[in-house]
This record gives sequence, C-alpha cells and structure tokens, in this order.
Amino acid sequence: MKQTGIDLRSDQSATPRKFNRTVDSPEWVKNLSRYDHPNLGLAIEQLVGTLVPYFLLLALMWVTIRLGVSYWATFLLTIIAVPFYIRIFIFFHDCGHGSFFRNKKANTILAYVCGILTFTPFEQWRHDHALHHASIGNLDRRGPGAIRIMTVDEYLGASRSQRIKYRLYQNPFIMFGLGYFYTFIILYRVPHYDDDLKRRLSVYFTDLALAAVVVTAWYTMGLRAYLLIQLPVALIAGTIGVWIFYVQHHFPGTYFARQKEWNHLTASLRGASYYKLPPLLHWATGNIGFHHIHHVRPRIPNYNLPRCYGETKELHVKGLTLRRSLDALFLSLWDEDKKKLVGFRDIKDRKRKKSDRPG
Repeated sequence: MKQTGIDLRSDQSATPRKFNRTVDSPEWVKNLSRYDHPNLGLAIEQLVGTLVPYFLLLALMWVTIRLGVSYWATFLLTIIAVPFYIRIFIFFHDCGHGSFFRNKKANTILAYVCGILTFTPFEQWRHDHALHHASIGNLDRRGPGAIRIMTVDEYLGASRSQRIKYRLYQNPFIMFGLGYFYTFIILYRVPHYDDDLKRRLSVYFTDLALAAVVVTAWYTMGLRAYLLIQLPVALIAGTIGVWIFYVQHHFPGTYFARQKEWNHLTASLRGASYYKLPPLLHWATGNIGFHHIHHVRPRIPNYNLPRCYGETKELHVKGLTLRRSLDALFLSLWDEDKKKLVGFRDIKDRKRKKSDRPG
C-alpha cells in the first residue's frame, strides 16, 4: 500500500525490537494479567443476550415487510438492531485476540461465524489488526489495519493528485459515508496481494458463506426483503464502527512518533483514547471505549475492561468526551514540529510559503 512515495506497510530499516512485556513493562502493567482470563459464563451471557435479540429483530423486520407495514416500522427495528450488530463485531474482535473464550478452537469458530455476520474474513482481518497493535502511533511503520495519516511535510511534498486523494480519503462524508461500504462490502471480498494461503482461504470461505446466505435469502424471503433488512443494519452499524475506530487514535492530544522516539506503552496510553461514553453506549460498543487499556493489554476480554479500569489508577487517563471527539473531524494531518494533529486550514500559510520558494 503506497502513499506519497512512502511504503505504508513497513519501514524495514526502522523495525523495532520485539516488545517483551515481562522485561520491558512496569509492575502495574504486568499485574494486568489477572484480567486476561476469559469467563465462560460471561461470554455465553453476552452471546445469548446479543445473538438472540438480534435474530429476533431481523425476523420482526421480515414480518413487517411481509405484512406490507410502512418501512418506517422496519427502520425503527433497524435502529434497535444496530447496537447488537456492533456487539457481534466486538465478539469477533475479542476472538481475534484469543480473549473471548479460553479455548483457541472455540474462539476461531465463533470468529468465523461473527465474520460472516459482519462481512469480515477472520484470518485476513486478524493479521492486519495485529500489525496495527504492533505499530500504533509509529510514523515509520504505518500500514494496514489503521486509519491512514500523513504528516504535514509529507502532504506539502506530495503531488497535487496525491493531495486530492488524501483530502477525499479524509473527507467525513467519504470516510464515514462510503468508508464502511467500500472496506467491508467490497475490499474484504478480495485477498490482499501478499496474503498467505491461510488468509486467502479465510477470504474465500467468508465469500462462499455470504453467497450461500444471499442465495438462501433469495429463495426464501426474496432478495429485496433481505437487502432492506440487512444492508441498513450493516451500513448504520458500520458507519458508527468506523467513527469509533477513527477517534480511538485520531483525537486532540493523541500520540505519534518516529521510531527512535517511539515507545509502545506511551503509544498505547496516549495514542489510544479512553472514549468516555454513557453506560448504554459502552454496552452497545462492547466497552471498546476503554481502548487505551486494550492496547496496553490486548488479551483482556471486553467484559473485563471496566473492572480493569476501575481497579487500576494508572489507567485513569483524561477521557475523550462525545463533544470533544467531534473536533477530530477537522484534524487530518500530524504536525511533527508541534507534535499534534492539525487540520488542512492550519497549514495554509506553510503551503503558501512552500509554493513561494524559488524552484
């Protein structure tokens, strides 16, 4: 994946030594291991409390369409179903870290099921997500699994076409409007050019399973009914999901650094947000708002994150409120001199000075 002549997958000359939690972490980080242990009872409770209502809501949506009720009634059920869909992806995410169940096989099976429900090939996503965790906030190792970010100097040094592409990419209407559809509905249907066999098979298996779902729906409820039910749920939930992922790392006060200054723990605590959401939204998003904790200790299941936060004072960082998170919409570039995110308007003078310099 290329952008402005920079290899966003990795800079091999800047590859850091492998982080050793046992050796490199302070004592309080090591103590977080007590929250790692999956709880079968809580896991099953989450599954039943999410999947059963979700499929019941889908069934009710089909009934409203079958009876010819106004689509507004169907759409109301869609809104109610959205949080359950988001939670299904959180279960998928936990399985990718091997944290939802103790058993590796159980995590893999559930991940494939949730991946089909959310249009996401498990092995491919897990690979890219692991790269994201390994390089969070590292400007020399930007790659797949993360929102792309350019520095001010990179943007000013880019060609006109590259700047236009980046501005379109960062445009909220495109990123949060088309971003989910392009990534999850289109891009995830095709393996990456460098995927190994396991990741390729994951993509093919997910595609075949989705094709089977669509064909079955076509011959039972009808393709129109299926699209009217599934697509709105997926698109609304996906758009919310893209926004949440965006503000988890792109927010006022976030952290980015070059390899020589980069530190994994600092990047996790400062470069991943604590999204201070109301209790209902924390539930709907599977506690992913405690994202700084997740990056410090990825093996902690979603249902253990609130307790971990409450019992560990070192994790009590400044929370990102809903109101403050909206400022992220206007922050698209990393200023390496000021060490903060800035908007396109903030660099107008620097852009003018650069263009005024003699050839």
